[in-house]
Amino acid sequence: MSLKYPLVHVDDVRPENMKEGEGWAISEFRLPISGRNGSSTTIFHSIFRPGSTHAKHLHRNCDEIAVYLKGHGVVGQGNERTEVRPGHCRLMPKGSEHFFFNETKDEEGLVIGFYVGARSVEDTGYEFRGAVTEADLKMPRAKTLSGGILVHIDDVTPARMNVEDGWSITDFRIPIGRHNGSPTTLFWAKFMPGAIHKKHRHESCDEIYYVIRGHGLAGAGPDRAEVRGGHVHYVPKGVEHFMYNLSTTEPLEAIGIYIGAGSVEETGYVFTGEMTEADIQARTA
Repeated sequence: MSLKYPLVHVDDVRPENMKEGEGWAISEFRLPISGRNGSSTTIFHSIFRPGSTHAKHLHRNCDEIAVYLKGHGVVGQGNERTEVRPGHCRLMPKGSEHFFFNETKDEEGLVIGFYVGARSVEDTGYEFRGAVTEADLKMPRAKTLSGGILVHIDDVTPARMNVEDGWSITDFRIPIGRHNGSPTTLFWAKFMPGAIHKKHRHESCDEIYYVIRGHGLAGAGPDRAEVRGGHVHYVPKGVEHFMYNLSTTEPLEAIGIYIGAGSVEETGYVFTGEMTEADIQARTA
């Protein structure tokens, strides 16, 4: 059965052919959701083998939000340098020069990111600004950056969501949002076995999320489909949706953004009802 709303696994997306001469020394770069799927925002899935880099560049037309899930490395923001590791979440404001270099010796780096409000890489206003040099890597590294936003998920207090409004999520955190200067919300949700975010919709914003790990059931409008690590889901504003952890032993984790909404309140959140046994039976693998 075909799905009405885009649900894509990164393994089914062809890697982009990016130009290394324009700074794209990334080992693998995929765009699972973009304007081609009807989205106003592009999500990217990028793999950095040891020693690889995305050289100095900027996006003139959009903010970029990135989440570091594997590997560790050095990032630059203007004239500042710091280190990132799995769990770091970062916002790079439009027009700000930045880069990432994977310093991991024996592990790939994985970065999931969003070009907020840009339907393609071209729409971001991409501009190559130069190579990352040895001098860049040897610069003193601060504990954080003064430009943009950089926060580790471990330092974010779980939000107190109302169970009566459908929030039966085990752990829901908002590392980036209006509270620290972003007009777009980045969330990180963990569902222990049997946990669910019940049926709801956002009247004021689109949502895109990426499943980090686990096995769940995702609903959007009439769609019911199983998801696993690597799935990306685009849910337009006003569309009822839910997420349920199907595993009896393993957690399900997802990161995502509310596009153009700086808080859950700004999304126009509406609780619409319980997930039923009929929803589970209607799923497609």
